[in-house]
Amino acid sequence: MTDTQKIEWDPKYSVDIEEIDDFQKKILEMFNQLIDMKISGTDAKTFANMITDLNDYSKLYFSREEKILKKRGYPDFDSHTKAHRQFIRSSISLRREIAEDDNNLTLEAILELRDWLIDHIETNDALYIPFLRIHKFIDDRSKK
Repeated sequence: MTDTQKIEWDPKYSVDIEEIDDFQKKILEMFNQLIDMKISGTDAKTFANMITDLNDYSKLYFSREEKILKKRGYPDFDSHTKAHRQFIRSSISLRREIAEDDNNLTLEAILELRDWLIDHIETNDALYIPFLRIHKFIDDRSKK
């Protein structure tokens, strides 16, 4: 196992909202820490705690994003929030599996969860960018 599976935040993930971009950067950092922990053979309790932290942080991240989308009346809001719930359920499930048997936290499980999030950012989140840009443009114009 090598750390080549680690991934750094890339500007292509940006949603043009600095706060959300910062959440993305932090959560990718957390996934990289999980990869490091797996490579170094960290104990199961520390893994479980890190998965709990990841779950808690993702809830904060998603709730902030959802608040912004709801405020703007994003038309695909329900579908978007369902996707967030799927991620949360997956991370909770992984946490339970680790509690039952620490061998359940494989590198593949970490990468699968991380890759789901990256795919969500690149597909679902990318869909709301033009919507929010239009609203920002309208707000900026109305202030003049």
